[in-house]
Amino acid sequence: MSKLQSENVREAIRTMFKESAEKKRKFRETVELQIGLKQYDPQKDKRFSGSVRLPRIPRPNMTVCILGDAQHCESAEKANIPSMNVEDLKKLNKNKKLVKKLAQKYHAFLASEALIKMIPRLLGPGLNKAGKFPGLITHGDIMSDKVDEVKSTVKFQLKKALCLGVAVGHVEMTEQELFANINVAVNFLVSLLKKNWQNVKSLNLKTSMGKPQRVY
Repeated sequence: MSKLQSENVREAIRTMFKESAEKKRKFRETVELQIGLKQYDPQKDKRFSGSVRLPRIPRPNMTVCILGDAQHCESAEKANIPSMNVEDLKKLNKNKKLVKKLAQKYHAFLASEALIKMIPRLLGPGLNKAGKFPGLITHGDIMSDKVDEVKSTVKFQLKKALCLGVAVGHVEMTEQELFANINVAVNFLVSLLKKNWQNVKSLNLKTSMGKPQRVY
């Protein structure tokens, strides 16, 4: 059962929205969920990693690039989605700097079945190191839906520190949309933890430029 008090979360969202509206920024502020853990030893305990799809896209500006076969590249072009074909990837010539540049240029990648097996051979380990190894896109998938799915998915991964943060929305969402995203994200995170809520020390919500709002 979720230990989040709905009213606290809604109150925090209203405060963030109010502060954000008072100090309008030139960009759309993202809302981040910041998690502090306790009774967890990253050295000994299993470092968890998991992804969950949120009801609404938290980062609409997120860019996804298709590494596609001819058919996928054509669909991508029609849908105005950036794409690269085998020849484009070969041109990078496994050059670490160029692969790193590619990994930095986009937030995520999707690859056709024919290409996904060739990625390590064509690009080396660069995308994997950046944590951006492509997801799979098949010819049965509707490309725009698949891209939206990638944009809606957030990943929780514990590294060495006992705190982590993920984008759960932005200030142009409605209170209800953001609330729904936060709920899904928090409950999924808690399900990854060994002792569930007993491992949660604190939960804060924060806009890009705002003050953290504690909700747990």
